[in-house]
Amino acid sequence: MRIARQISQLAVAASLVFASAPAWADAITLGSGNVGQSWDFAFNGYSGSTTVAGLTSTAKFTLTGVTPTSYTFNYSLSNTTSDPVNSRVSGFAFNTDPNISSATSTGAFSYTTLGGNYPNGIGSVDVCFKDASTGSCAGGGSGGLFDGQTGIGSFTLNFAQPLTSLTLSDFFVRYQSITGAGNISSGSGTGTLTSTGGSTSTGGTPVPEPGMVGLLGAALAGLALARRRQQRLALA
Repeated sequence: MRIARQISQLAVAASLVFASAPAWADAITLGSGNVGQSWDFAFNGYSGSTTVAGLTSTAKFTLTGVTPTSYTFNYSLSNTTSDPVNSRVSGFAFNTDPNISSATSTGAFSYTTLGGNYPNGIGSVDVCFKDASTGSCAGGGSGGLFDGQTGIGSFTLNFAQPLTSLTLSDFFVRYQSITGAGNISSGSGTGTLTSTGGSTSTGGTPVPEPGMVGLLGAALAGLALARRRQQRLALA
């Protein structure tokens, strides 16, 4: 009975650990049941292999409508770059599964490009949203968001065939007009999913923290050893 009670207590503790400390992968899978839900991302900037301290931004994407062949979102993107660094956010991008056939956008980033190349070793992205009609995802123009500014708008992703769910992944932003970071004048940022709002039935993939996995494994191993020890004492 004592062993069973210990197992029960360990299971409760483990469930509390996993519930209180999820780590979110940077991909979200959504469907028509997620209309009204939002996803928040944080972006830390870098150029090549160099991380630029203070080069940051945040974004919120809210699913507002779904048809058999399209998904529509509102977006809000903020340039949170801090001194001594200054920057301009000129666009954002992500990949889709399945691949989109076209996209439209309004607001601060009202131009779109499919299958463009993103700088800083990122490579091809399925769709990017930009401040200027440049034909590429690398940037250009002089618009976008300067330090402390927030841009809003909406975008629609269109698909050639009906789909029951959509996965968005690999979120990026593009930084330009960077000053205060030595000879770095442009960079990119990779998004980390920080929270979800509204319905929580889907959206992001919660995965346990590595440290929590190790802690749980150690606890289970200790419990098994204690049980074998009690069995040996009973036989003696």
